[in-house]
Amino acid sequence: MGRRALRKIDPAIQYAAWLLGPEQLPRPWNDSAVFPAAGPLEMELGTGKGLFLAQAAQAHPDRNYLGIEVSRKYAHYAAARLARLELVNARVVHGEGMRIFHEVLPSDGLAAVHVYFPDPWWKARHKKRRVMNEAFLRDVERTLAAGGSLHFWTDVEEYFDATVQLVAAATKLAGPVAVAEKPPEHDLDYRTHFERRTRLHGDRVYRAVFRKRS
Repeated sequence: MGRRALRKIDPAIQYAAWLLGPEQLPRPWNDSAVFPAAGPLEMELGTGKGLFLAQAAQAHPDRNYLGIEVSRKYAHYAAARLARLELVNARVVHGEGMRIFHEVLPSDGLAAVHVYFPDPWWKARHKKRRVMNEAFLRDVERTLAAGGSLHFWTDVEEYFDATVQLVAAATKLAGPVAVAEKPPEHDLDYRTHFERRTRLHGDRVYRAVFRKRS
């Protein structure tokens, strides 16, 4: 399923403080340069419309959430969603996620990494473009703190199986641990908009958590 057209952002929403460029990220990394309060940091690669960031930040105000989105229009949309909710513990970076992980994020600093429904790149010659590749998974392992977790969901069984095998071959992360599907309590009670669409179509979602050993 492709992405649907976005609604226009309400021009009354001032969201510049919630939207960052890669050049605005502190080097060396310093959480306090991005968030007003200290707390465990969780990253999402591929923020989309920002549903996960918004719901997680509301549910866990003691944690900080930073999403990375390569699409300019989706990064702006997600930032506007966070601004509308006045979520001080969430931000969006418009940039290339794998490069930010490799060049900016420090070792042992993340409580969790979230990757939900990344592009499967169906054609064999394009699979090298998948974000769940060996280099990225090694950066995930490096940046996770001991006990930190990688959350990976997809609706493509082949992608899921290939990623599970790659995690085992390229890292020492423990897992996978299966994640049970829970019934939604309201219309947007899903991890992402893509999960909502997938489940409403009756398609299966493959979910797993991997953890960095102590």
